[in-house]
Parts: sequence; structure tokens; C-alpha cells
Amino acid sequence: MAICPTGAIEINGRTISPNDLLELPSIENSANYDKILSVFQRRRSVRKFLNQNIDSETIEKILIAAKTAPMGLPPSDVNVLVLDSILKTRAFAEDFCKYIEGMKWFVSGWFLTLMRPFWGKANDEMFNGFIRPLFKVYPEKMRENINVVNYDAPLAMYFYGSPYTDPADPIIAATYAMIAAESLGLGTCMLGAVHPLIQNGKKARLFREKYGIKFTSCEGLFVAFGYSAIKYKKGVKRTFASVTIH
Repeated sequence: MAICPTGAIEINGRTISPNDLLELPSIENSANYDKILSVFQRRRSVRKFLNQNIDSETIEKILIAAKTAPMGLPPSDVNVLVLDSILKTRAFAEDFCKYIEGMKWFVSGWFLTLMRPFWGKANDEMFNGFIRPLFKVYPEKMRENINVVNYDAPLAMYFYGSPYTDPADPIIAATYAMIAAESLGLGTCMLGAVHPLIQNGKKARLFREKYGIKFTSCEGLFVAFGYSAIKYKKGVKRTFASVTIH
């Protein structure tokens, strides 16, 4: 159906029909490698945004681009929560800080000691070195009127799956959204700490329900968007841990 030059072949079923097809843009309109690489290299994690909301047309463009991510047959099992103003991202961050303050037992010394034999050395190091400090830093900074949950970004999107989602799908969609936003002149920052802390327990369920988050999800990711208040002149050369050609 996707390659027939006359439209003689149609497939209906498995949630797909001829109406789900679109005409591919011409090759002449494709960005070349150098332009794509330029977008990738110019991307920096922005954590200081101008006090300027993002118009609905730009938000829709980001979502349209993110929908092109390879997420299996339509409709995908990826869901998106959109917080489309500074007031909304700030309110979410304040609620999240209150929420984790009621969960301090989760990173208490006795609980981490109890769980160490069950979740192993790597998880123990992650909780002690990363998760535990967040439980302290997020609320303390918020009391100082400093939002380090989502940096008062004028736009944040949370990509998460259903119980049937391939765990990679929300992450890939979030990455597409991030690159699309970069091409539109926005700064972006991936935020990975919120998702795992709103998955389990009654309080987590109530928090999700308040924001219309429909499912728990194996993987999920927030992306913050906004006009950067800082102009970067340098990037960082990133590397893989290894590349093996076999």
C-alpha cells in the first residue's frame, strides 16, 4: 500500500487503513546531513528560560513532529501530557515537591539498608547518589522560590506509555520532540527524575490522576521547552562508552 504507484492496493485492519497514509515530502525538501548535524550539535540542555510563553502553533508543530517517531502501528500506546504555560509548569513543580516531601521514608537510611540486598549494588548507588539528594534539593530550592524540577519552563511535555508500550517508544517520541523544538529556535532540557517517582503507590496514583496521567509506565520522560535566556558559543563533545565493529 505504501509503494503502489497507482493506489490499487489497500489494506484495512490491524488499526490501519488507507486514511492513515500521507504523501512523503519530496527528497528536495529533506535536510542534508550537515544541517541535521548542526541541529544536533547546537542542542544544549537549557535550564534558564526567558519569561515568554510558547504559542499554540509552535506547540502543535512539536507534537506533529513527535508523532512521526517509530512507535509501531497507529494508534501508538504513547501518551503525552502538555503543560503549556509557565504558571502550569510551576504549579506542577510545587505539587511534585509537596508530594515527595510526604515520601521521605522512601530514601531513609533504614529503607535503603533494607532494600540493598534485593535491588543490588547499582540501584543502591543510584538511590544514594542521585535519588536521595533530589528529595532534599527539590523542596529546599522551592522554598527559596527556585524551581529546579522543571525550571519554570514555559512548556513541558511528559511522554509516557500504556502497560502495552515498548519501553523505548516514549523516549524516542520525546527525543523527536526535543529535536523539532531545537529546529524551531527553542531551548530544551530532558528531565528524567520525575517519572520514576510517580509510578507506585496510592499517593502516586492520586498525583497522576490530578494531572490526567492515564497509566503507570515502564519508561517515561519530561522535556522542558522555552526560549533560552543564555546564548551558548561552545558545545560538548560527547562519546559512547565503546564502539565495537564485529
